[in-house]
Amino acid sequence: MSDFPAIHLQGLTKTYGSGPRAKLALQGIDLEIPRGSFFGLLGPNGAGKSTLINILAGLVRKSGGRAAIWGHDIDTDPRRARAAIGVVPQELNLDPFFTPREAMEFQAGLYGVPKAERQTDAILAAVGLTDKADAYARTLSGGMRRRLLVAKALMHAPPVLVLDEPTAGVDIELRQQLWAYVKRLNAAGTTVVLTTHYLEEAEALCDRIAIINHGQVVACDRTPVLIGQLDRKDVILTLEAPLAAPPPGLADLGAELLEPARLRLHYRPSQMPFHAVMARCAAAGLLIRDLSTQEADLEDLFLELTRRPAA
Repeated sequence: MSDFPAIHLQGLTKTYGSGPRAKLALQGIDLEIPRGSFFGLLGPNGAGKSTLINILAGLVRKSGGRAAIWGHDIDTDPRRARAAIGVVPQELNLDPFFTPREAMEFQAGLYGVPKAERQTDAILAAVGLTDKADAYARTLSGGMRRRLLVAKALMHAPPVLVLDEPTAGVDIELRQQLWAYVKRLNAAGTTVVLTTHYLEEAEALCDRIAIINHGQVVACDRTPVLIGQLDRKDVILTLEAPLAAPPPGLADLGAELLEPARLRLHYRPSQMPFHAVMARCAAAGLLIRDLSTQEADLEDLFLELTRRPAA
């Protein structure tokens, strides 16, 4: 059992409803999330991310396949499977009449954490809620409530932490504080699974990423490997003289005018080296004052993969 992944999914399916109105939300998901990874689970709205997370959390029953958390099958060993995961949901689902300290103690009781082992004050301090520990949850700001959700998810010290859109509607300062804390958790060994629509966050934080579309995994690999699949690069030229239109000889490079004296070109490095692009520009009579290049990023890959129709 020493080599088990943090999360293992095999042929996972979920169908809502039956008959002609049945909706297939997950279509045979196969996925392994390594222990200790910072894993991004991305996809457009309706792709199946929330369904997958809710199955792992024990809130939705799967229709078929297998799922295991920290080596514990969610069907044959549900108690240990649920104890191995902490989920921070999108919704701010807090009891408004509980204080953060009371909410944490209640959470500990649900998971059977002995009083002598509870780290309520330490966790509240870590998420910056010490001074609000005894205030009613209804008086907390949206950002503070989201911090409390993170604290609750950590109360039973799970080895796997799932963050479902944790920074939606959160200000920049809180977002930085949250990521600093989560990165410390990950460095200490906690496996982090992140869903987010902020793709720049996923690209900066996650060492591995899976993209789900139409209930299927359409890509999964280390982050730089995934982005490298696009094989696309842009060159933006600042010209000595303005142009009325892009040079016809550069049409196959997707030449477009951003401004009269700024031209953008697209090319594939695997098919055309950079010096060949510059030679084409010289042949077109362009005098270049300055240039910059733009690599493909996660957003480009995400859009390319999720715009494809369902298989």
